[in-house]
Amino acid sequence: MNTQSVLFCLRFDILNMNYTVPSEAFQVMKGNKPNRNWPRFGRISFKKVELKYREETPLALKGVSFDIDSQEKIGVIGRTGSGKSSLGAALFRLVELKRGTIMIDGINIASVGLQDLRSRISIIPQDPLLFIGTIRHNLDPFGKHSDAEIWAVLEKTRLKETIVSLEFKLSSPVIENGANFSVGERQLLCMARALLRNNKILFLDEATAGIDTETDLKIQDTLREEFKNCTMITVAHRLNTIMNCSRVMVMDNGSVVEFDSPEKLLQDSSSRFAKYHESPITKVWKFKIPYIQVNQIFSFKCLISLKFKSSVPITLECLKLSASENIAH
Repeated sequence: MNTQSVLFCLRFDILNMNYTVPSEAFQVMKGNKPNRNWPRFGRISFKKVELKYREETPLALKGVSFDIDSQEKIGVIGRTGSGKSSLGAALFRLVELKRGTIMIDGINIASVGLQDLRSRISIIPQDPLLFIGTIRHNLDPFGKHSDAEIWAVLEKTRLKETIVSLEFKLSSPVIENGANFSVGERQLLCMARALLRNNKILFLDEATAGIDTETDLKIQDTLREEFKNCTMITVAHRLNTIMNCSRVMVMDNGSVVEFDSPEKLLQDSSSRFAKYHESPITKVWKFKIPYIQVNQIFSFKCLISLKFKSSVPITLECLKLSASENIAH
């Protein structure tokens, strides 16, 4: 087959793929627009929620049911593929539910336009998202807030001194992906953006997974102080970030297997949370190293030659793992 034939086939496949991709629901539901103060309390209820990303794939969430009260702080843990991030996909309606309902302050989110829904929930993702433009544009893209309000949230997120030191202050440029700022600074800017929006629900998807301990502590302090009146769901990477949560949700294979306060779960030595807590992988040592693919038994000295992917706390016991084991949260 010649080059032109190949290109034609590729073009046909792309066009056909675009044609078959289903479109999202309406951005605004006329006649069913929620009150401007919704959600007022931030109560969340999942009822027998089932979600799959494609028709031919297995369920990512399997009949998940739980209730979260106003201003509760919920930590979510589980191994890779357990369904932690799928909770966020369901909450933001990135994927429509196969079955079940999600209610926020008594309103079924399926009856609300996507724009109305997503603008009322804040998210701080694992990979901090910044746009090409200025600092002001990144924090307030729709120009709804004054400079005084922006400076106030920068001070609360401990970024004010950094921005003041820049030549153009709030008008300082942000290059593609925010590459002119450190990962920690980008994460704090995302937090300032969420704080500026002042929503009653905040979803954090492993927001401190790729940053240093010092910045992690800054973020945890800001979360406790500035988001205390919000309902907060935290997909956790480090157990120490959720030990002060109201309750901890343990997920496995798309289901909620435990959901209670950290204290009660730790009292039950047979609980999964207690076992995670006692695992050498989750004990915080003096430093943190990323995900490791262990190809052989290795010593401390060989750590410097490893190539890392994402941060996870380890202890000395982790250095004695056998071949082909993965250290992962």
